[in-house]
Amino acid sequence: MASGRSSTHLPQSPPRSDQSSPSKRPWKAPLDDESQSRDKTYRRYASGVERALSLFDTVLQEWADYISFLGRLFKALQAHPANVTSIPYRSVVAKRLAQCLNPSLPSGVHQKALEVYAYIFGLIGSDALSRDLPVYLPGLSSTLSFASLSVRPAYLSILENHLLRTHPSALRPALRAIILALLPALEEETSEDFERSLRILQQFRSVVRSNANTAPGDEDEGGCDEYFWQCFFLASITSSSRRQGALAFLVRKLPRLEDASSRRRSAVTSGKSDDGVEKRLSPSVEALISPEPGLLIRCFAAGLTDDQLLTQRGFLDLLVSHLPLHSTVLQERVDAADLERLVTAAVNVVARKDMSLNRRLWSWFLGPEISSEEDAGSMPSSPAITKDTPGTPGVPLGSPQTRYFEQYGLQPLLRGIKHLLSQNSRLPADRARPFRLCLSLMDRWEVGGPVVPVIFVPALDSIRQYRSVASSDDHFADVLRSASVFFDGVESGLIWSETLNLLSSALMNPSLPSAIRMDQMDLVRFIVTRFNIREEEMLFVHIPLVAVAVLLMINHGLLEEREKSDSISQLGTAALSVADVLIETIPPRAISPALSSAADSAEPPKRILPSQEADILAAVQRFYSEAQGNLDMADPPFIGPDLGRLLLRLSTKLVLSSLRDRGQEHHFGSRSRLLVKLIRKVRVIDVELKTELMAAFLDCCSVSESTRSGPLPFTQLSQVVAVTTSIFSVIPTVSTAGALFDLIPLLVRQAWIYLSPGSPKYHVEVVQCLWHLQSMLGPSDRTIEACVCSFMLKHDTHGTFTLRPAEPGQKFAVLWNHSLNVHKDPTSANSTTQPVESRTRGLQDHPVDVQGVEIMLRRPLFLLLDSLADKETELYFFTRGWLRDLPSIDRIFGILAHELMSLDCPLPSDGPTTKASVATDGSSTAVEYDSNLCLYYLRTLSNILQDATDKMWYIVAHTSGPSQRLPLTEGEADIGQSLQVFFAKMCMQVVLISPTQVSLPAMLSRLCRTALSVLQQLVNNPHATMLEEVHLEENLLQRLLNLPESDLRTILNPFLDVTLDALKLARGPEPEQIAQGHHRPGSRETARTSRLSTSTDREEHAHVPTVYGPSPQLLKCLRQGMSSPAYRPVLEIWVEFLAGCLPLYSDTIFQVLIPLVDCLCSQINQTFRDLQRTFDGQEHNDDAGPESSIVTLLNGLELVLAKGHDRLVMDESRVVSSRVPEQPQGFFGNIVSGLVSNDTPQGRSATANNRLTVLLSFQDSVRICFAIWLWASQGSSGDSRDTSSLASLTYTSLRIRNRVRRMLEHLFGAEALECLETMVEIWQRAAVKGDSKSMAAVISLLHGLAGSRPRNTIPAIFNAIYSRTNPNAIEPMRKSTLTSNLADVDVVAFLIDYARSLEDDAMDEIWTDCSTFLHDVLANPFPHRQTLPGLLEFTAILGEKVDNTNFGEQRKMRRELGDLFVRLLTATFTTKPMGFSQDAAQTGQLEKHTSGARGVSPKPRGRGAGSDDVVAILASIVPNLNKILIDSDRVLGAVTTISTSLISPSLRSKAFPANISEPLLDLLYQLSRISNAQKSWRRDIAEAFNDPRFFFCPTALIKARWLPLLRQWVLGDKDRMPELLSRITAPSTAGIVFGVGASSARLEADKKTQLNLRRVGILLLAAIEDSFVINVPTISEKVVELLSATAASSPSSATRAEVYMVLRALVLRVSNIHLAPLWPMINAELQAAFSSILPGEEKEKEKNTYSQLSLLQACRLLDCLLVIAPEEFQLHEWLFITDTIDAVYRPTATDVTPTALMDQVSETLGSDSSNPTPMPSTPTTTTTTITTHDPRSSTSSPPLRQPLLRHAATQDIPRDDLLDKVLQPFFRQLSISAFESTYQMGGPDRAMVEDELLMDLCDAETFVR
Repeated sequence: MASGRSSTHLPQSPPRSDQSSPSKRPWKAPLDDESQSRDKTYRRYASGVERALSLFDTVLQEWADYISFLGRLFKALQAHPANVTSIPYRSVVAKRLAQCLNPSLPSGVHQKALEVYAYIFGLIGSDALSRDLPVYLPGLSSTLSFASLSVRPAYLSILENHLLRTHPSALRPALRAIILALLPALEEETSEDFERSLRILQQFRSVVRSNANTAPGDEDEGGCDEYFWQCFFLASITSSSRRQGALAFLVRKLPRLEDASSRRRSAVTSGKSDDGVEKRLSPSVEALISPEPGLLIRCFAAGLTDDQLLTQRGFLDLLVSHLPLHSTVLQERVDAADLERLVTAAVNVVARKDMSLNRRLWSWFLGPEISSEEDAGSMPSSPAITKDTPGTPGVPLGSPQTRYFEQYGLQPLLRGIKHLLSQNSRLPADRARPFRLCLSLMDRWEVGGPVVPVIFVPALDSIRQYRSVASSDDHFADVLRSASVFFDGVESGLIWSETLNLLSSALMNPSLPSAIRMDQMDLVRFIVTRFNIREEEMLFVHIPLVAVAVLLMINHGLLEEREKSDSISQLGTAALSVADVLIETIPPRAISPALSSAADSAEPPKRILPSQEADILAAVQRFYSEAQGNLDMADPPFIGPDLGRLLLRLSTKLVLSSLRDRGQEHHFGSRSRLLVKLIRKVRVIDVELKTELMAAFLDCCSVSESTRSGPLPFTQLSQVVAVTTSIFSVIPTVSTAGALFDLIPLLVRQAWIYLSPGSPKYHVEVVQCLWHLQSMLGPSDRTIEACVCSFMLKHDTHGTFTLRPAEPGQKFAVLWNHSLNVHKDPTSANSTTQPVESRTRGLQDHPVDVQGVEIMLRRPLFLLLDSLADKETELYFFTRGWLRDLPSIDRIFGILAHELMSLDCPLPSDGPTTKASVATDGSSTAVEYDSNLCLYYLRTLSNILQDATDKMWYIVAHTSGPSQRLPLTEGEADIGQSLQVFFAKMCMQVVLISPTQVSLPAMLSRLCRTALSVLQQLVNNPHATMLEEVHLEENLLQRLLNLPESDLRTILNPFLDVTLDALKLARGPEPEQIAQGHHRPGSRETARTSRLSTSTDREEHAHVPTVYGPSPQLLKCLRQGMSSPAYRPVLEIWVEFLAGCLPLYSDTIFQVLIPLVDCLCSQINQTFRDLQRTFDGQEHNDDAGPESSIVTLLNGLELVLAKGHDRLVMDESRVVSSRVPEQPQGFFGNIVSGLVSNDTPQGRSATANNRLTVLLSFQDSVRICFAIWLWASQGSSGDSRDTSSLASLTYTSLRIRNRVRRMLEHLFGAEALECLETMVEIWQRAAVKGDSKSMAAVISLLHGLAGSRPRNTIPAIFNAIYSRTNPNAIEPMRKSTLTSNLADVDVVAFLIDYARSLEDDAMDEIWTDCSTFLHDVLANPFPHRQTLPGLLEFTAILGEKVDNTNFGEQRKMRRELGDLFVRLLTATFTTKPMGFSQDAAQTGQLEKHTSGARGVSPKPRGRGAGSDDVVAILASIVPNLNKILIDSDRVLGAVTTISTSLISPSLRSKAFPANISEPLLDLLYQLSRISNAQKSWRRDIAEAFNDPRFFFCPTALIKARWLPLLRQWVLGDKDRMPELLSRITAPSTAGIVFGVGASSARLEADKKTQLNLRRVGILLLAAIEDSFVINVPTISEKVVELLSATAASSPSSATRAEVYMVLRALVLRVSNIHLAPLWPMINAELQAAFSSILPGEEKEKEKNTYSQLSLLQACRLLDCLLVIAPEEFQLHEWLFITDTIDAVYRPTATDVTPTALMDQVSETLGSDSSNPTPMPSTPTTTTTTITTHDPRSSTSSPPLRQPLLRHAATQDIPRDDLLDKVLQPFFRQLSISAFESTYQMGGPDRAMVEDELLMDLCDAETFVR
């Protein structure tokens, strides 16, 4: 910032411009011709010149004409009188000569023009040339950039013979332009003119120097060249194309800023360091940095960042030879920010990866080579490197080059890289550049060694911060890859040294704020998780050491300040997380004594005291601080096995402190997981540590039970189990059996509490814990089984309902169910059950090694089954329901079978002899024992089978039983028999025993009764036919003949029942009459009987007699039983009761259907909320499991709906069968049908009411099912889910989701259309709320249902549409009841979304239905007029999907689809003519509808376009028209239809442009991209663009939509610009008369010209660069004609503002090379415009020509030129502004005054006004403050150059006040603002310049009125 530069180092700097006003200049260069002399000879002379000049506008066609014109002009000038040395019309002469120096003209013309220039300069003399230099020099300045070899000598001669002789004060303001003009001649050092050009430039340097106040002797040394060098540096900065020539001059003429050898010799001679040498700079060096060195630094920075490799190499050479790092200029005279800028620019060259550049950069950084030891001793020593300070690893401490770099270049380089790292850019290339630079610097250890340690942490912190601001994950990944490469190149010791420093700062520095400490911990975690830390040295040395240090810091640092705040707890959690990552990375062999080669058999070391732990931390920190972790410099303080023991001990200490300290209980989980990992890696643990842990665990569990404070937190319980199992996996349990066996019962008791069915949160995890304990104990240990049995029998009492609660059984059921999922049963070879993924950290890797669930669950299972004998208890009802739905019931039957096989039961008399049959007195006790067991097992089996379901019977009949011999007769063997056969044979074996064979007849009687009971159950089961092979009837008849009389009273009746059932079984089933189900004709499905399945198959009777309905109290009782919370644990009983009561409501089901469904749905909803709260960490009061309650309630709901739907189907079938047969068609037939329909209104109405009742119930059920399915499908992805119970959540979600899906499939199977409409209504409501997840879930659910395949869903959607648009077109049975609140457009919108989600292969299923539907719609499109746009999009989707598939007859299908689309398009515009956005009101309606809910379609229109918004729909369809219509003729026809029916009416509407919206222009843009379709829309765009109302469109709309559209328009029609230019007529004064008519004609011509010029400007802005190069000459010709307009011409000078706008557009859209012919005209016009402000008689005439609005646009044109800064215009800047250092540091010489035109105008206006007005500011920028960015900020991105005049700042100012309030401040600030923008080295803000021009072009307030 120039206004803020400090002059601390520049006492000789002249006063600033803002400190004193510039002195008045003694003269002013006239800008117009002098007044003609009254001398006749002069008038004749002037007349000849004027005639010669007039030829330029008439006869110049070819290059020969230019030579002829120059010859005529030359002759006219030679005819001057002898006493006249002036040039008449010199401004015009100079302008024409400049135009003759056009680069496109041949060199002959250039030579002739230079000849005329030379003659004129010789004629007028040096004094006149000094005065007229602004007139002639601009035309000459650009010649060398294009001059041929033959032209250059003549040009250089003019400079030598004339310009060098002008007054130095005249050359001073033009010096920068002269330098720029001469630099092209210096680019080729081998050219003939190089030395001459170099000499001329040096002469200009001397001429300008002679004007300064030089001291004696300074002139020869170049001590007065300050101004020349500052101008030269500015020229090099701003002109990149001339920078090579500037480099050539600098190589030869730039003074050396430091003589390194002499400086060092002086230091050696004096015996002092460089700091003691007097730093006196030579005058030539002072000239380079006066008044300040900023431009010198920026010159080198610009050269180092140049695109050309040779330029960069040359400037690097200059740095090495002329500007070394140790120079006084860089170290003392240059600001730190500028030195940082220079160093950063230099280091950026390494990005090119060019060795030549890198070699020069290293030479500059490391200084010149040292030739002798004396020179080496004279090298300045870095203050940062001392004997006590360790050097960089791998870098010699005494390296002179390293010390040189660290003293002079290190700090600027570090600051530069840090600035690069701290930039806020979101571009991946900008964020990755610092890492690539650092990586390249590491190639040279002298440079990279000192840099990397300092920059390492900021670099990694930069990439971490970029993660939160990156535009996408891909961008972050790109930057992360570069950072990873840099990370991998850094030494491992340095990485972990910096990491340990971060950890120490975060954990051991309480003075830091908590936020900073947490940020440091987050950075450490980012490092260890995002980068590669798995190198061998890291894994075996650094990571274990840092892990020990982290644990020590947690123990000593955080534990001491844990009570200060909650943030310390968060910090501890973060530290533990880092330690966990580190320990997880360590391989076991790095720290395990058992795996390490250095392990010995010695006993573990003694316990380490706290003071010793502090010493350990100090040793680790000393290793990393002194040696920086370098193994070559020092050995690590600890080796692998020692580290393992230290980690174990420290981790154990943390765990023990969590158990003993109440304030650290929440850390127990993470700390114990850490300990478990360490135990598994180290594989050795001291007995002392184990003993401490066991004692602490035992105390923890004991305290929890003794205080009755509730169970242990589950996290604590699971981790205690994990630690215990891990410890005893490495230590034999025998050595500490006592402590373990004391702990196991306590752990099991705590786990038993968490098995409560009302809290399913930790079920899976608890079961895993128990099985891990069992795995640790081994298969022979039954401790856990005994504990479970004791818990089940606790407080157990046989008797009433309330004394035997179901809770123990429910807990065991949970344990049984999840035990089967924890592991496979190894006895089942075909088992496919996989282990559930453990969510309990610390247990997930520990294997479960058990032989089956029988190890732990056998005895508790039989205790539960015993409850089946007591039918009056709560436990009985639970057990019965549990067994019915148990998937693993076969395991229970298998256990019973194996137990029966293991007994020594008595055999029949004809069987083989066993020890039972020959029992003696000694063995009677064993026989009695086995008999009792046999009786127990048979009774248990009977209790199970008495309430068996069909599924259970199926399992018994088809599951293989034991294959052991069970003889009924001698020699019989059964192999592979089923369980049913096995149980039957076992019972028959007992029944056939004779009483004489046993010594216990009473026991035999009980056995027989029980066996007969089991046999009766087996015989009566649905699968009893498989027992025919046993021949039960024969054995039973045989046994009946021999039945003893003693058994008649006890077993006769059951025996007879069994015998009778067995005989029936043997004969086979009786033939049954199966009632034919009534089907509803024309139903929605092929079979209208109820498809709803129930939870159990119920036997239905074909005919139910008519009975009266039950009492109303029954309904009340049913509702209370299902809704009361007290009955929730026995909910299954109520549902079974409901199933039994439903047949009673056979005739009154519709009266109770809605109350029952409402009750069930409300209870399902309430239970569902309880389930949600459970897994969200809240509590609920449901004693039973919420998931089981939901399943039970869903079963009941399905029963009710099935019964109601069955009755509805039956009633409707009766109504259909009673109807009159279909009458013949015709007139009489219609009369008969009408009469018949009038005869039966009542029956139809009752059936309709019943159907409405059923459908409302269906809708409620579908809604609640979808809500449950949506929650269950999200699973663990919810934000509020508790992560500690994810396994249980997954299990519960899967179970409920599957049940809900089955129910929805049954509902859809029964009423597909009504259920689908309910889903559509849910989708539509979600669309209103913008809930995209619910919308996608509806579509996903429909795809997942078995009965909702596209071939079923699509026809149903069509029926829903027909029911709302044209219900008479479909059959009555296909109509919807319209109970859903849906409109036709809503259904069509859903159809579009659903069709878009279908796979392409689904077209094979739905093509026929879709084709038929569209044909039917087109047959009568008027009823569908609201949905036609949506159906149009649906057809387009079909076309895209057909194009992606290959089925059927593709050609025929596509032809048919194209025909349908064309007809739909025609029908759309036929039913809704004149477009959809003709006026603003309709546009507002469209936008309102667009923001509504109807038809949200995610692609391609976005979520908001309605299904009837034809504009947005067509905009999405048009890009794919070629895929839909295939044929190009059809595509053109469709485009024509759209354009004729929609585009044209909208663009030609009276409301234009208020009715034009973005979707309409988007549609038009898409049409313009279709090839060969220009004729259909080109005329519409032309008419809209030529409409004067076009400029009333919002500027944002023109920029976003109209400009791309106009670009397409002009690309396809190259004649638009010539045609537009042809409308612009030249100004004419002929025929102008006075009066009202003349003014009106002139005003009309002004309006037309103004509009056409603005259209030209907009077309230029819309086109790409150089699109209208061919039209530039024509535009230039029109501009020249219009610039000749006056206030009285037609058109008048009022159009000048638009001319300036066109010129701004040309500058923005035409490259510099094509703008060359325009600069003379632009310069002349701008000079004329601004000089009209100056006072004078001649100027007063021009004020009528240049209005204030024209002046404002002229200022904006100049502002635009200064921002864009074309290189050719830089040669002319000095005419308008002070473009040198004088803009800021005004010279103090009295004869040096500013000659820039803007400074003259500002000075004149300032003298006329005593109170200058500040420039108005825009809302975003205050323009009175020129610089808002520090120009010396070297590495942060410099601000872009922006216009000083903003449209918003001048919009509300009256035109008459523009000069005073806007232009005067602009003139005053322009020069300094331009210099500041150059000093900041920022690029142009082209986007803002274009926006400002567009706002000016569309500003309706500036139209001529």
